[in-house]
Amino acid sequence: MLKKVIVIGGGIVGLSTAYYLQKEGHEVTVLDKSDLSGGASYVNAGYLTPSHIIPLASPGMMARGIKWMFNSSSPFYMKPRLDTDFIQWAWYFHRSSTKTRVEKAIPQIKDLNLLSKELYTDWQSGGELGDFQLEKKGLLMLYKTQKEEAHEREIARRASDQGLEVRELTLEELENLQPNLSPEIRGAVHYLCDAHSTPSEIMENLKAYLKVRGVKLISGEAVTSFETRKNKVIKVRTSEKSYAADEVVLASGSWSQLLARKLGIKLPIQPGKGYRIDVSRHTGIRMPAILMETKVAVTPMKGFTRFAGTMELSGINNKIRRERVRAIARAAGAYYNNLSISEREQSEAQCGLRPVSPDGLPYIGRTSKFPNLYVATGHAMMGWSMGPATGKLITELISGKKTSMPLDGFHPDRRF
Repeated sequence: MLKKVIVIGGGIVGLSTAYYLQKEGHEVTVLDKSDLSGGASYVNAGYLTPSHIIPLASPGMMARGIKWMFNSSSPFYMKPRLDTDFIQWAWYFHRSSTKTRVEKAIPQIKDLNLLSKELYTDWQSGGELGDFQLEKKGLLMLYKTQKEEAHEREIARRASDQGLEVRELTLEELENLQPNLSPEIRGAVHYLCDAHSTPSEIMENLKAYLKVRGVKLISGEAVTSFETRKNKVIKVRTSEKSYAADEVVLASGSWSQLLARKLGIKLPIQPGKGYRIDVSRHTGIRMPAILMETKVAVTPMKGFTRFAGTMELSGINNKIRRERVRAIARAAGAYYNNLSISEREQSEAQCGLRPVSPDGLPYIGRTSKFPNLYVATGHAMMGWSMGPATGKLITELISGKKTSMPLDGFHPDRRF
């Protein structure tokens, strides 16, 4: 049965959902309060990361966050504030950061990432979305200290146990893959299972494709309320007009908690701000890499190199904290010889808000309160990596098909 579906949110998750819904013949409208040209889907590192099997909510992470709380340039910064939602989320995060929960999450995170990587590959080989960068060179984890070396070797072992392709590199092998690294670097783990892309390319191609296929992309309209009848959402109201719907998909990232609240649904989410600096000149960087001690991601994209990173929990805002931008720039210079990011390049830094759930797993599924309301958010730093898979899974639910993978661990009504 074909349906009229409203997708709230025009990021990679929302557009991926619209893509698969229109493939099934549904009538799709995407609503977004922005102009569909910025945000986390545009400023991320462009990684497809099956290797990132450990959720953000893991043992010791909360203690690390408290330690870094008063250092606004630290990789994981939680701004101290008296905010009920944040305090409750932090408590849930703490309760979720257990070894048992991490063990349960690992295969779920891996499978969702692998499904998404397969779908990105289908997009590229199918040609419908035009030409775009998708390189499967893998991802380097560069470390300088014994502590990070031991940590990453353990992750590599776990990834290998999960069937992912990973290698520990000698310094000679590393030099061949990525010359001109700092002599302070002890070595690297190479996750050959990973890939990278240029996000803006894919986003623009997706929008163009959807418009041609009759999907309505409505920008500049913020959702203000919903009309319900019995246990169904029948209309979505924006600042401009109302849209009737058979099914509604909430894929509005960090704003999803606020919209869910309008329907009496509790959806714990905190916006995790990430920053990026783009360097358009030649940098000599061939391989995507994460600089372990500073948690900075480096990606050779089409026409530029992107330096991205940090997790800043400071509420919904787009304030650029210059000390955090400088920390990314310093990290680049500390890992690559003769690389200095200029003040002008730093001044053009942008940020995006990533929706972080308390347990590090996304929300994907149908709500119990409204059977025609679906949630697709909470992916934290892996929204880009998991976007297409999330869209396909939501589409399978709406179309009444068997899902490509189990969704039990991603249920939006789960308790923490």
